[in-house]
Amino acid sequence: MRTGGKILVDQLVLEGCRAVYTVPGESFLAALDAMFDVGTIRAIVCRHEGGAAMMAEAAGKLTGNPGVAFVTRAPGATNASSGVYVAHHDATPMVLLVGLIERGHEGRGAFQEIDLKAMFGGIANWVGIAREPERIAEMLATAFNAARSGRPGPAVLGLPEDILTAVVEAEDAGPPPSRLPAPSAADMTKLKAKLSDAERPLVLLGGAGWNEAAAANIEKFAETFEIPVASAFRRQDHMDNRHPC
Repeated sequence: MRTGGKILVDQLVLEGCRAVYTVPGESFLAALDAMFDVGTIRAIVCRHEGGAAMMAEAAGKLTGNPGVAFVTRAPGATNASSGVYVAHHDATPMVLLVGLIERGHEGRGAFQEIDLKAMFGGIANWVGIAREPERIAEMLATAFNAARSGRPGPAVLGLPEDILTAVVEAEDAGPPPSRLPAPSAADMTKLKAKLSDAERPLVLLGGAGWNEAAAANIEKFAETFEIPVASAFRRQDHMDNRHPC
């Protein structure tokens, strides 16, 4: 038997989370208590939710794993939206957790109530609200998978206050495997033929998910076909700027 807050934190640990950027709020005190008890996740307190979201976005960009921000209700969520937008625009894996009003107060114009799906639906890979404490781990795993898979980006999970304080029996969720798009051998054969026929081919470097191995591969690719390389906005360092290509 665990509180919803403990279920949430245990699943964060399983997802590899080591730090949460937050402006503490009363709506998720149960999660903060669990975070303190577990002791393996740093709660980094920020002065403003916009800063917390930007720090989570930066963490996702630097590590390749979703950065996590935790904010409260409508003011916190609206302040954090700038960081969610940057994560969406830059294809950065990020998870925003939002403490919400109690379920029994929904739809009554309660203090600081907000429709998360209406607000973030256009700039997030996935938006969900955990309405049963038994499903917290499942929905958090879904959020992390949505943030990592395909074109990475932000995922938003709402957590009503009463599900975080509820005590229930629930299992942890194993994270579903991420599926990254990749060209087949036939695709690469077609690409080789198109490059052979091209008069002025150009590699436009962009997107997310880059690491040292990918950078080395694109350098080798450009050298093999003698193709010049240009970088997209904010992607200038995906390839060594001193490279002949």
